[in-house]
Parts: sequence; C-alpha cells; structure tokens
Amino acid sequence: MIKTIFFDIGGVMLTNGWGHVSRENAAKKFGIDYAEMDYQHDFIFNIYEIGAITLDEYLDTVVFNQPRNFSREQFKEFMFQQSQELPQMLSLLKMWKQQHAGIQIISLNNEGRELNQYRIKTFKLHELFDAFVSSCEVGMRKPDPGIYRMALGIAQREPGECYYFDDRPALVLAARKQGIQGFLHEKPDATMHILESINKNEFNQ
Repeated sequence: MIKTIFFDIGGVMLTNGWGHVSRENAAKKFGIDYAEMDYQHDFIFNIYEIGAITLDEYLDTVVFNQPRNFSREQFKEFMFQQSQELPQMLSLLKMWKQQHAGIQIISLNNEGRELNQYRIKTFKLHELFDAFVSSCEVGMRKPDPGIYRMALGIAQREPGECYYFDDRPALVLAARKQGIQGFLHEKPDATMHILESINKNEFNQ
C-alpha cells in the first residue's frame, strides 16, 4: 500500500534553481570568468545547500570576491529568474492530488534557503506539497542516507509505503538503498502513468 509520494523539484517540475547552464549564462551576462566562478561554486555550494551560509555569503565567495560593475541585487534577481516551470508536470500533479486528497505528497530536494523559499512562493508549491524536506532546512543533502530516513520519519511511513521520483539516477538509487520505491523521472507522461497505475483504493491515511 503506497501512502506517501516524495518528489524532487528541480528537473522534475521546475528547472534547476542554479545549475551549470544558469551559471554559464550568468558569466556571459555579467562578464565573469566562468572557470573561476565555477571553481568557487564547487568549493562552497554544498555548504549553502545545507543551510550553513546565506545566499549573500555564497555570493561573497563566488561572485563578489572582487569589485564588480553590477550590484548584488542585480545578480540575485538574475539567479531567481532562472527558475522556470517545466511543461506540464506541476499542473498535472496538482490535478492528480485533487483526485487523491488523502495522499501525502512531500518534496525531497537539495536547495539553498533563499532559492527554495522563492520557488515555493512563486510557483505556489504549497498547493501540491504537504511538507518540504529541503536540504537547507534539515542540514543534509541527497544522497546522504540520513535525509531519506528523515523524510520517512516526517511522513511517518515505512520505506515500502513510499514512492520517490527524481531526474537523477544516482539519487533514485540512494532512495532505493533505503527501501523506498524509487523511479527515474524522464517525461511527465511516463511519471503520471506510474501514478495512475496505482489503484487509488490502495491509498489510505
């Protein structure tokens, strides 16, 4: 009996909040040496994603480590604009949830706090998710086994009672190692087919 569904956000229903393509675009737009920026990003981004530093502290290391001819607010606005809704998935899931009102749907994602809050508010993710297990709030990142175990504890479910969807195979595998039934998200139709194949009578609180 499947009672809870965990979803990643970036790459599933929204674009990645601050992936390499966005960083490359930022380097071009603002005239930054991408190789240097990417090196500094790799050095500190994991620390930002577990909530140990703020976005401004991340930017101090990655971008504003020297004088710039643009403001911090201009750069942050560009960062936030990189978050876009991917076709279909979010709207399909919101409709599916309305038809399965008793189902827990919980996010399980790696995200820095400011980006996470922006995405939740802008794309009205509270309409879909019952809870958010975000790396910035729990101090752990996928594929740390602890974040999957914490998500199960928050949901108060056994691993076999849960599905997990992610666009990255390694993170699906990490969920499966904890006993969660993990699925690779590739296309909205395929993911929705998996959800619709479950007998809705199986879902119980």
